[in-house]
Amino acid sequence: MDLLITAGTVVTGAKGRHVRDGAVLVRGETVVYAGHRSEAGARTAPGTPTLSFPDATVLPGLIDCHVHLALDAGSDPVGTLHATDDKDLLLAMAGRARRLLDCGVTTVRDLGDRAGLAARLRDAVAAGVLPGPRILSATTPVTRTGGHCWFFGGEADTENAVRDLVRRNVAGGADVIKVMATGGGITKGGPPIWQAQFTGTELRAVVEEAHAAALRVAAHAHGTEGIAAAVAAGVDTLEHCTWIAEDGFDVREDVVAVIAERGIHVCPAASPDWRGFAERFGPRRADEMFARLRWMADRGVRLVAGTDAGVAHAVFDDFVSSLEFFEHIGFSPAEIIDLATTEAAEALGIAAETGLLAPGHRADLLVVDGNPLTDLQCLRDVRLVLAGGRRHLPSGAAA
Repeated sequence: MDLLITAGTVVTGAKGRHVRDGAVLVRGETVVYAGHRSEAGARTAPGTPTLSFPDATVLPGLIDCHVHLALDAGSDPVGTLHATDDKDLLLAMAGRARRLLDCGVTTVRDLGDRAGLAARLRDAVAAGVLPGPRILSATTPVTRTGGHCWFFGGEADTENAVRDLVRRNVAGGADVIKVMATGGGITKGGPPIWQAQFTGTELRAVVEEAHAAALRVAAHAHGTEGIAAAVAAGVDTLEHCTWIAEDGFDVREDVVAVIAERGIHVCPAASPDWRGFAERFGPRRADEMFARLRWMADRGVRLVAGTDAGVAHAVFDDFVSSLEFFEHIGFSPAEIIDLATTEAAEALGIAAETGLLAPGHRADLLVVDGNPLTDLQCLRDVRLVLAGGRRHLPSGAAA
């Protein structure tokens, strides 16, 4: 069934490209036209349902490149995970997915869960059984025994074990492979955040197996040694990329140059609570870390938006606060929208399907009051969401 949406502004491309008095024509789950309203009539059949938003903006659906639907964003998300059985956990994950959709997020990359639950939820959403964004699932992340996020069940300590785990993830329906190249903050008793967890040979094995299955590799990498090893191994995205060393920070400009040259996307996974993180981490150290991301972008490194939703304080219903992080380090609203749409789609390998309002792309879009190209806060006023052509009215939105 066709649907015509008209609006005061329609975002039609990257770098803030837009048209005034625009329209988007959707047929089923696909965009068939996006442009000036005056030119939509010839493409629109008589009697086509029309939704009009004269003071609003239509833009591509937002993409959150880093979430953990299995975690609850509470003060002890891992403890809650352990205390929750799979049935209840899947129900909770469905609720979190719906909250993301309420915010206009139409695609998420889930970078680690337990027992393939995110893949099950993905399939239920795709079938129209549950509302939610499109989910790209990493299933079980690859880690060391007792390593970061061992509790998801993906422990592997040799090259052969790593290869076997990646193959099992592929067979289990993974859309992406996640490897924990370094330690992390939420794993009590695990390796420190700066410490590398795998050798270069083992990381190359992850990449070889994933790429053989036409899947991308996302590397959790805080520590400098792990970042350098992941880049050398050929990963596709770096998560966090904070350049932490045992005694401070250790940025390697030669590695940054390679990241830029190869087009490896970096997802800082800035929590909606990034301001609170800065206070806890220490404002001076946080400012140094934040400024480094801007510095990397200025050297050609391609950043994308993600929230790390599910870890402590990283809630599922405040994507805009995460986007404000990029405003804090000097990006314009139009550039930030790119990081959450076109650039994010490139990073996830789905740019031919989503991230733009263009003929042939999935009908992933949101309607917001005002103009987010000039004021990011407009993204908080979501009127309507389409995810794969399915209409969703966010909780509290005006009908």
